[in-house]
Amino acid sequence: MAWFRSLVRVAAIETRKASSNPLSTTPTLYSLKHLSTAASNQRRDPQPTPIQYSGLEPTRPDEKPRVVVLGTGWAGCRLMKDIDTKLYDVVCVSPRNHMVFTPLLASTCVGTLEFRSVAESIGRIQPAISREPGSYFCLANCTSMDTNNHLVHCESVTDGPDSLDPWKFKISYDKLVIASGAQPLTFGIQGVKEHAIFLREVYHAQEIRRKLLLNLMLSQVPGISEEEKSRLLHCVVVGGGPTGVEFSGELSDFIIKDVRQRYAHVKDYIKVTLIEANEILSSFDDRLRQYATRQLTKSGVRLVRGIVKDVKAQKLILTDGTEVPYGLLVWSTGVGPSPLVNSLELPKSPGGRIGVDEWLRVPSVQDVFAIGDCSGFVESTGKAVLPALAQVAERQGKYLAQLLNSIGKAEGGKANMANGMDLGKPFVYKHLGSMATIGRYKALVDLRQSKEAKGLSLSGFMSWFIWRSAYLTRVISWRNRFYVAINWLTTLVFGRDISRI
Repeated sequence: MAWFRSLVRVAAIETRKASSNPLSTTPTLYSLKHLSTAASNQRRDPQPTPIQYSGLEPTRPDEKPRVVVLGTGWAGCRLMKDIDTKLYDVVCVSPRNHMVFTPLLASTCVGTLEFRSVAESIGRIQPAISREPGSYFCLANCTSMDTNNHLVHCESVTDGPDSLDPWKFKISYDKLVIASGAQPLTFGIQGVKEHAIFLREVYHAQEIRRKLLLNLMLSQVPGISEEEKSRLLHCVVVGGGPTGVEFSGELSDFIIKDVRQRYAHVKDYIKVTLIEANEILSSFDDRLRQYATRQLTKSGVRLVRGIVKDVKAQKLILTDGTEVPYGLLVWSTGVGPSPLVNSLELPKSPGGRIGVDEWLRVPSVQDVFAIGDCSGFVESTGKAVLPALAQVAERQGKYLAQLLNSIGKAEGGKANMANGMDLGKPFVYKHLGSMATIGRYKALVDLRQSKEAKGLSLSGFMSWFIWRSAYLTRVISWRNRFYVAINWLTTLVFGRDISRI
C-alpha cells in the first residue's frame, strides 16, 4: 500500500497549495487522471494546469435549453418535479438543498415529528439534477440578474465566518423561473429580528425546540426566583394566522401530555400566550374561528388582542403600554417581499411582489417567469394578488412546468425563441379550502372557495382525522410519508422526544 500512502501525501500537498492562496475566489478543477497517476509522477513533481471557470456559459445549438430555477420552495420544487428533463437541462440555485413541508413544521418544534420527516432533498424531487451532465444544483444566493443578456449573478452560501470565502459566479439561462419566496414581515418593529424566532425553515424549528427545552431545564435549577421561573416558561406567539394557531395548539398539547409528566416541578409555571391584532384565523369561517377560540382557551392558551410596539431581550411591549415577559418568542405575522425582490428592476404588483401576467411571465422582459410567494398579478390583468399559500405556489409550479414543456416541444425552449408563440390557457387559481389543527385531536376544515362564498365547514375530531390524512398524502415522497406515519405512531405510544440535542 506504499502507492496509496504516496497518493494521500501528494493530494494533501496539492490541497494545501490550493488553499494557501487567499486571492483565489474561483474553484479549481483537477482531472482524475492527475490524481490517479500522482504516485508514479511524484519524482518529476509536475505542476497541474488548473481549469478556471466563472460560471455556466450560454447553451450551444446542439445542447438542450437551460431552465434556471431560483428557489426550492413549494413553487420551484413542483416545477422541477414536473418539468420534462428530456427537453431541458435544469439548474437550481438556492441557499438550501431541500424542500420544507411547511404545514407539518410546527409539529417538529415539540418533538411530534422529527426534522427529517418534513425535509425532502432536491435530488429526490428531480433526480436529473444529480445525474444529468447539464443539470446542476448550486448552493448559492442569486444577488442580481441581467435580463438583457440572460444572466443571473450568484454567490455561494458559506457556513459561518470561519468557512471558505463565498464564490461569485454567473449562470446563463434560456428560461428563468424566479421562485425565491418571501421573508417574514416585522413591520419595522425594533428587536424582532434580534430576539424573536420565525417559523419558516427547519433551522427555525430546531432553534425553537432547543430554546424551549433549555428553558424547561433552567427553570429547575436551584435558586431560580419565582419571577424568573415564570418568565422562562412563558411562551409567546405573535400572529394569529394558521401557523401561529397550529404552533400554539402543538405547544399546549406538549404541555398537557409531556411537560406535566416529565417536568412535574415546574408544570404549573409554563404558559402560552397568543397575541393577535384582530381575529385569529381571519380567513376561516366565523363559526370555525369561535370554535378555535374556545378550544385554545380550554387548552390553556391565553389569547390577547393587541399590537406589539417594541421587542426587548426578555419582554415585549404592546401599544397600550402592557409589558409581556417571555422566555420564548415565536413571530408569525405573515410574509413580504425579500431583499432580492425589492432590488430587482422588474414590474411590481400591489404589495411589492414581482409582477406577472396571466401566463406567469414577467412583462417587459423575455424568458423570465415568477411563481410562488414572490409573485403577484400586475394591475393591468385585473386580477387580485393571490395569497401566500402553499397550494397557490404548488399549482403555479405545476402550471408553469406544463407551459414550459409545451414551449419546449414547439422548439421554443432556447432564449428569445418563444416570442409570439401561442401559450394556450392562462393560469386560473381555484381555492381548494383551508385546514388548521388546534391541538387535542381537533382541527378545522374550511372548504369554501373564498371568504364570502358558502361551503362546507367542519371542526372537531373528524376534521383532525381529515387534516392528518390529507397532509400525509401530500408529503412528497413515500420515504417521508413512512417517516411521518411512524413518528405519529411513536408519539402516540411513547410520547414526544424531549431530548435536547
